Amino acid sequence: MDSPIISAQTVHKRFRTGKVEVHALRGIDLDVAAGEMVAVMGPSGCGKTTLLNCLSGLDEFDEGEVYIEGENLRAMNDRKRTRYRARRMGFVFQTFNLLPVITAVENVELPLLVSGVRPGEARRRAAQALEQVGLADRMHHRPSELSGGQRQRATVARALVNNPAIVWADEPTGNLDSQSANDILRLMRQLNEEVGHTLVIVTHDPAIGQLCDRIIYMRDGEIVEA
Repeated sequence: MDSPIISAQTVHKRFRTGKVEVHALRGIDLDVAAGEMVAVMGPSGCGKTTLLNCLSGLDEFDEGEVYIEGENLRAMNDRKRTRYRARRMGFVFQTFNLLPVITAVENVELPLLVSGVRPGEARRRAAQALEQVGLADRMHHRPSELSGGQRQRATVARALVNNPAIVWADEPTGNLDSQSANDILRLMRQLNEEVGHTLVIVTHDPAIGQLCDRIIYMRDGEIVEA
């Protein structure tokens, strides 16, 4: 695979609580190509979310290297890493993480405002992102006025509004009914195919795995199949 957009090299992550140490990631080697849609699967506690957090720079790791678009995450300080995530990455979480007191369009425009985009341009791009995910008629509703599926669509819009190189998703259908989950799956596959975003999705859902280009299986902090 030429010039992977994500490259992990012998990554180790340990958690320490008092005298107890948990070796959560054990020498992870992984390359993901630009435009791939990849599922990370395995039993609970195998290190899936820890892997996502380390690859995306949300968590630090103890050994190894991670390169994103050729940039070495360990070589970045906290400020640069945060700025890089805001510009080049999007995140979709199981719990939506929408601010309840503001509208959908205001939630979606937040990453743009944090990145320094002018308010008028941020609002235009946020409205466009919500239209892209089928929420043009709900953009002025607060999260409590949206269904679970609609809230996750708003989360997807927020993840995509910066036109990121990579979208990281952690159990994106975990809190949804089967119909809403299927809708979100089709939406993410459609956006991947039409726009070319690289997607890395942590999931227990076999339906997500079937839609992805590749499944990475983990067990006990190691990749056992990729």
